Amino acid sequence: MENIDKNRVIIFDTTLRDGEQALQQSLNHKQKLQIALMLEQLGVDVIEAGFPISSPGDFEAVKLIGENLKRAVPCGLSRAVDKDIDAVRDALKNCERYRIHTFIATSDIHVQDKLRKSFDDICEMAKAAVMRARNYTDDVEFSCEDAGRTPIDHLCRMVETAIKAGARTVNIPDTVGYTIPSEFGNIIKTLFERVPNIDDAIISVHCHNDLGMATGNSLVAVQNGARQVEVCVNGLGERAGNCSLEEVAMALRTRSQYFGGLYTNIVPTNIARASQMVAGICNEKVPPHKAIVGSNAFAHSSGIHQDGVLKNRNTYEIITPESVGFKENNLHMTARSGRHMIKSRLNALGYSDDTFNLDEVYRRFLELADRKGEVFDYDLEALLFFTHDMQEQTQFALENLNVMCGGKGVIPTASVKMTIGSETITESGTGDGPVDAVFNCIKRLTNIECKLLDYNLSATSEGMNAQGQVDVVVLYNGRKYYGRGLSTDVIESSALAFVHACNSIYRAQIIEKEKEQGQAPHGEGFIGKDTVAQP
Repeated sequence: MENIDKNRVIIFDTTLRDGEQALQQSLNHKQKLQIALMLEQLGVDVIEAGFPISSPGDFEAVKLIGENLKRAVPCGLSRAVDKDIDAVRDALKNCERYRIHTFIATSDIHVQDKLRKSFDDICEMAKAAVMRARNYTDDVEFSCEDAGRTPIDHLCRMVETAIKAGARTVNIPDTVGYTIPSEFGNIIKTLFERVPNIDDAIISVHCHNDLGMATGNSLVAVQNGARQVEVCVNGLGERAGNCSLEEVAMALRTRSQYFGGLYTNIVPTNIARASQMVAGICNEKVPPHKAIVGSNAFAHSSGIHQDGVLKNRNTYEIITPESVGFKENNLHMTARSGRHMIKSRLNALGYSDDTFNLDEVYRRFLELADRKGEVFDYDLEALLFFTHDMQEQTQFALENLNVMCGGKGVIPTASVKMTIGSETITESGTGDGPVDAVFNCIKRLTNIECKLLDYNLSATSEGMNAQGQVDVVVLYNGRKYYGRGLSTDVIESSALAFVHACNSIYRAQIIEKEKEQGQAPHGEGFIGKDTVAQP
């Protein structure tokens, strides 16, 4: 083997193969190429682009990706079957370099019940597959499917056979996520102790997350000598998913000293963008609590945590959001937030300490947070300028709406009737779809030109009569505003959410006008710093 840096952990990404297998529908060529190019920018070393023999579409996607990669090594998967191996060769033969990844099951349950062969037969099939692949490329990877449940004697024999046949990388998959870290680490350690030619190949691991052990198993394997980890962006993959790319990369980076200086070529500041792209293209939202890339990964709601982060981010953040490509952390204002958080946000909004009484503002904040759940900057500012009644008042109210849409050639059209102040007005308009047509009408009626940033529809109950909850985020004058609507009609719930956001914008407009005119905050119960609070 050529000399390699023993401290570098190779990142083999299988989002486009194992990850795609878990999606409800296949990705098209353009989508796959878009993800592959992002993975290359992210610093992935090997990209498993697909399973060429599985379909003509997969064959063409692997071919297209291989022809467009400039740094990362393209790879195709094959069973230990001649036609599979030849298909990978045919798909990637125009590439300057490429990898053939061939596999066969090695556990007793797979050998006996699925393949119905003897282990001797399996060894011969593996040997023949690797040798055939080596006729086409010197970069051959062999995988022992279900290695986590393979008897260790059989596994050692198979690894030695594959390396002797010419495999430069041998992968040890925990295919069904069965092992636990101490057990899996011992498997890797034993291979290094017992396989005589193991130094002639790179040992790789591919761990599934059925018991939530995928990242832990992968990292303990690295500690025991593995130097390639097979991963998916956002942990996508069969069943409970695969080992998460972002978790492995950031664990090795954050705890570099613990792992003896091991590193990857992953560019951490591209992680958030890659995660969001994959989530969007695959239509698989990232769970809020997902490590590294979830929306709550850098969010703080506890007052104690918020106070600590405001004083020193290292108190509760071992990774900064900026280090993985996010702009900032999120300090959610809820009933759990403390005075320090409220004071910090008011100061950030431009209000000096002598313009408000923190105790009184905090009392009113808690009342609002108990009613509303999460409080946003514009809500907090409204506490200073509006009485309690004014906070509850709405300038815009939806009366009714009608939508016409249909098949080919029909332009979605909406008619919306709203009460604006004391007037009732109706507006009609078109859009790219029924919701867009309704939103366009509401924009004209309210005279608020905002940009929709996020739209999320969810069911709040089960069955045909389930209510649809719509949450929207809109951008107006550089600030985000949130709206929520609930109805059994998803078009109506969309309209209600948009009107909700417009009412928040309207109240913010009033505040801005008063600030421009030099008026001080004057809300009911508002008390200057030097004034004694009333009971």
